[in-house]
Amino acid sequence: MTAFGPQVIAALVVGVVLGLIAKATGSTADDPNALGQTLQIIGSSYVSLLRTAVIPLIFFAIIASIANLSQVSNAARLAWKTLLWFMITALIAVVIGIALGTIFQPGVGTGQETPAGYEGGTGSWLGFLQGLIPANYLGLDVSAGFSADEQSVSTRVNFNVLQIIVVAIAVGIAALKVGAAADPFLSFARSTLAIIQKVLWWIIRLAPLGTIGLLGNATATYGWDTIGALGQYTLAIYVGLAAVLFIVYPILLKVSGLSFRKYFAGAWPAIQLAFVSRSSVGTLPLSQRVTERNLGVPSGYASFAVPLGATTKMDGCAAIYPAISAIFVAQFFNVDLNIIHYLLIVLVSVIGSAATAGTTGATVMLTLTLTTVGLPLEGVALLLAVDPILDMGRTAVNVAGQILVPTIVAKREGLLDEDVYNASNPLDPFEDDAAADTADAADGVRADEDEARDLSQSRA
Repeated sequence: MTAFGPQVIAALVVGVVLGLIAKATGSTADDPNALGQTLQIIGSSYVSLLRTAVIPLIFFAIIASIANLSQVSNAARLAWKTLLWFMITALIAVVIGIALGTIFQPGVGTGQETPAGYEGGTGSWLGFLQGLIPANYLGLDVSAGFSADEQSVSTRVNFNVLQIIVVAIAVGIAALKVGAAADPFLSFARSTLAIIQKVLWWIIRLAPLGTIGLLGNATATYGWDTIGALGQYTLAIYVGLAAVLFIVYPILLKVSGLSFRKYFAGAWPAIQLAFVSRSSVGTLPLSQRVTERNLGVPSGYASFAVPLGATTKMDGCAAIYPAISAIFVAQFFNVDLNIIHYLLIVLVSVIGSAATAGTTGATVMLTLTLTTVGLPLEGVALLLAVDPILDMGRTAVNVAGQILVPTIVAKREGLLDEDVYNASNPLDPFEDDAAADTADAADGVRADEDEARDLSQSRA
């Protein structure tokens, strides 16, 4: 079977080609043709499949991770070090974003019209704090609406991921405090998580097909014209993302005594899927698998740090993007920023990432930044046209950081299995654990046979 990575790369090419064909044959965002509709349905269906398992995945992953972390020595120290490294990498990323925004001047001469208004979700510190308090134990938000034109009533059920995290943390800690009486519940949580992850593996295996639909639809809908209208802005974002991914992260790995080539070889399947799916949580099972299998991070620690990072660690969405975007909005509306404004941008990026959990991610993070700095929220509407294109790169960097931090912390705490990390051939992340154990045993037998053969030859 062809490896997952080449499948996704091939799907990227096919998706772009089909998207260009759809656009050339008249497909538009408002009136897609048959090919455009097919790509849209394939892409949206794949994302819907990923999102279906997100809520139970987060809930049971956090409960199981808290239970697993209790079995690791110095659990409190590991948790603190993880959060500290989350903040350190976010600080570096936002400083790079501010520097690039100042250099590229993305909001100058864009040719965009000033928007009359912006209708959409906004972020605020008060809303973030209120969002921490669960409305109910499921984190459900039910809304209903009535359309006078169509004479119809619509209902919608939303999950607040941030509230689900709070509930799951409380349940997990309570289960530990209860002791032996909670063992059946924790066993149930672990079993349920294993089942959910198995279903997600099946969905993730469809990533090449989803890639064709998602990238094809983005190309057919937006093409290169939209990117050109905001060319400096788009370029600045991707330069910042590339700088974090290919310069900052390798330096941090090198300083920690780790090979960045081995890191990318092990983490690349998850980074690829994140780029395609635009979902850190949807990529979570693969992120955790490569962190443990390919990079040698202990399961007890990885099962805590990776799910936590998937909901709160976002160097792309919460650092690079809001920093450059805030500078874009300020330049567009001719607002001069001073050192206080820049410090506020840094503050929001370093400690405000959790505010994106369960919301529209980077867009809400941007409105939170603009609100804090005092910039017009109407500027968000200017950037929505290229948001899907930017979101692919942002999510890839998010996931890369979510894998990087546990790896660095495990290395610095002496927990990392460096033999696994430095292995010449990373394991197939889709291989079952039993198969992997069998393969490892077979490798061990072959190694013993080779050693015995060498010993006998040397004696001869």
